[in-house]
Amino acid sequence: MNPAGKAALAGGPPRLIVAGLSGDSGKTIVSIALLLEARRRGLPVRAFKKGPDYIDAAWLAWASGSPARNLDTFLMGFERPARSFALHAVPTGCNLIEGNRGLYDGVDALGSHSTGALAKSLRAPVVLVLNATKMTRTAAALVLGCQKLDPEVPIAGVILNQTAGPRHAGILRDAIESTCEIPVLGAIPRLNAALLPSRHLGLVPPAEHSGASVLARNLLDAIRSHICWDHLFEIANFAPALDASPLELTHRCYATRLRIGYVTDSAFTFYYPENLEAVEREGAELIPLSALSSPALPDSLDGLYIGGGFPETHAATLAANTGFLNSIRRAARDGLPIYAECGGLMLLARGLHWRSQRSEMAAVLPFDVEVYPSPQGHGYTELCVDKPNPFFPHGFRMLGHEFHYSRILAGETNSPSTVCALSKGEGCFQRRDGIVANNVWASYTHLHALATPEWARAFLSVVRRRAPVAA
Repeated sequence: MNPAGKAALAGGPPRLIVAGLSGDSGKTIVSIALLLEARRRGLPVRAFKKGPDYIDAAWLAWASGSPARNLDTFLMGFERPARSFALHAVPTGCNLIEGNRGLYDGVDALGSHSTGALAKSLRAPVVLVLNATKMTRTAAALVLGCQKLDPEVPIAGVILNQTAGPRHAGILRDAIESTCEIPVLGAIPRLNAALLPSRHLGLVPPAEHSGASVLARNLLDAIRSHICWDHLFEIANFAPALDASPLELTHRCYATRLRIGYVTDSAFTFYYPENLEAVEREGAELIPLSALSSPALPDSLDGLYIGGGFPETHAATLAANTGFLNSIRRAARDGLPIYAECGGLMLLARGLHWRSQRSEMAAVLPFDVEVYPSPQGHGYTELCVDKPNPFFPHGFRMLGHEFHYSRILAGETNSPSTVCALSKGEGCFQRRDGIVANNVWASYTHLHALATPEWARAFLSVVRRRAPVAA
């Protein structure tokens, strides 16, 4: 029976969650390889990432050839992720969802909003990736524990990672299959760590990785013979019917489309596709710009969106592009609406300190930032607007996330005003976030358009108030 027939028999869409026992278990490399193998076979694929994540999602997008969507039940509730999946999933082929952290790791001791909870919401079979370094039968105890902790989570198989050789893999396979009564679907040997290099925020993003076609070939060559691909695709094809209708998205029509620039290059890659699409649905045309090579902001821009990324690893090149930095400073002074998150905040600072070097930035905001060896904020954020600003009303509450190694330098005498109090997270300083100066918003918190659907309309409303001809 062909894949389309199997999907139709099971109720589809075909789907599979790749989960792990912890972070760094090997979920991402397995997910990437599965997507590449599916495409090699000519199967339609889509990729999704559980939780707030830009880098893994970028690799999933690279491997699948389409934007990867984030599914986060803490930020969005349980209905919107399921409906987003229903909207974007392919009806045949393979829809892969990569989990985050361990299968049952969530926001509390009960594992609320874990990958396991998402698996139950999506009725998606789970393949567990297990780092088998220096263990044999204990691996069976770990898998059995995952099965027993929540029997409603449909664990369909195991992929072993970091096996020491055929004998080691064989003992692991026998122990797991005899104890847990689920198949071992692969045993990946220890791979060269340079295959997917990492740094302080995780994997190096694909935008900074040269030789994509060579990388795809090397990944498949390293893994293909160690995984039972047919069995994996069969599991995906027999996923049960999904009880969720596709998400409905509203497009607003205006006589004139606003021109919103967004900074997208190897230094600034952290954009959720839903955020960019939400800006377009609010009547805007997106204009891609590069902080590394664009000579200046176009005069015709109505607003500017600066996402996150790695300005610190590109600091010298950013500082050398003085025409672009100066144009941002002039535009902000003249009232251009600017929305900046994390790396965008760093670009708007006076200067950026990293590895004992200071690089000049756009000097829109009256402080320097410094990048440290360890995270200065990491996890979900909960914000409440408690001061006047052009973007959000007083009392408005938002859920977001942060992951930054930088912070505003201590001892600054001209501390910027902030408009949000945080009940969860670190923010800019003193559990506050949302720096507002003129029509500029800068925060360490990242928002997702499906979690905060008011976000795009709020940003574009500021733009329209300054450009009433576009209303």
